[in-house]
Amino acid sequence: MNYLIGAFKPPCIISITFSDGKTRKQASVKKENGQTALVPLFQSQENVVGEVSIEPLAGKKVEHNGVKIELLGQIELYFDRGNFYDFTSLVRELDVPGDLHDRKTYPFEFSTVEMPYESYNGVNVRLRYILKVTISRNYVSNIVEYQDFWVRNYTPLPTVNNSIKMEVGIEDCLHIEFEYSKSKYHLKDVVIGKIYFLLVRIKIKNMELEIRRRESTGSGPNTYVETETLAKFELMDGAPVRGESIPIRLFLSPYDLTPTYRNINNKFSVKYYLNLVLVDEEDRRYFKQQEITMYRLLES
Repeated sequence: MNYLIGAFKPPCIISITFSDGKTRKQASVKKENGQTALVPLFQSQENVVGEVSIEPLAGKKVEHNGVKIELLGQIELYFDRGNFYDFTSLVRELDVPGDLHDRKTYPFEFSTVEMPYESYNGVNVRLRYILKVTISRNYVSNIVEYQDFWVRNYTPLPTVNNSIKMEVGIEDCLHIEFEYSKSKYHLKDVVIGKIYFLLVRIKIKNMELEIRRRESTGSGPNTYVETETLAKFELMDGAPVRGESIPIRLFLSPYDLTPTYRNINNKFSVKYYLNLVLVDEEDRRYFKQQEITMYRLLES
């Protein structure tokens, strides 16, 4: 049995390192097993530079048909697990066919890499960037090693950021207006607004503001939608009166938010909503939902 295990064990150890790995910022990423890991952090248009080391095990020789490294941007839908959709694919050939008897190191560089989307680990989808080293072999399976890295992309303040003004009402019972100061928010922003009660003929018990994230994956009959309530913020406890104005000030920094993703490669979207909820004394709920755009602010 031990002999059989040894027969399938790779005859070498592959390691992938980044040239600035000791100084580059790291992102804390939750893995599928629930544990977190630190991975190198990049942004679009950066150079991805490092080296690949291949070290044959003692007494082993590695016969190969070439060695290559790929930089891949991939989308994986969990209902189609194992199938990856590549939106970025770059390759560098590291070695021509031959034999490896001793440890060998190969430098690699991918210059000004276009990485248009941020990395994302969601409920039903993940978007990831990896380096993939392949040692091609005859008659036996290829030897493959992966190295994950994380991408965050930054955006300057939008030149246009319109306020949101809406009315909601129940005929002859309730009429309110609410206003948010803008429609686009960075991840550390503050939601500022006001709610005006123009007509109140039902007994309202309390009012809260929710932040909701809606992740949609797939298309047609294979569309899956997951909605998470990330935050609940109580705006008012007790009955309002006509003419009353309630201020809104909700800090976003404590919450686990991402930028908005809009129809990425026709595979998935992630959208955010402000959901205003009113509860009356009979526990009936009235709500009005408004989509907002989230972005990661380019810090000066």
